[in-house]
Amino acid sequence: MEILDYATSGGKNLITTYIDGLSKAEQLELYDIRREIKKNGLDAFEKLNTRQLRGKLWEIKVSQSRIMYVIINEKSVAFLHICKKQKGKAEKQELEKAIQRAKKEGLL
Repeated sequence: MEILDYATSGGKNLITTYIDGLSKAEQLELYDIRREIKKNGLDAFEKLNTRQLRGKLWEIKVSQSRIMYVIINEKSVAFLHICKKQKGKAEKQELEKAIQRAKKEGLL
């Protein structure tokens, strides 16, 4: 499965930039999840801690990080936003950022 990370108009990959700023242990865990998704596609999501946020927008819970994503089709997924968990629920501001990005990309 192909993972399409959200990037700025200048081409900066916001997902991997965030991951690279984490501790080595968290980086390893997140990059392992990415490898698992690339290798096993939709089946990988069944093994992950996920939940539906709104419509087609879902999140993967990993340690203190949350990856917000939309599954485009059986061959690709768009990672739209990643952030640190701050409260019991996704912060409204973080959720809105993911929704705006999804709409901008025509995914919602």
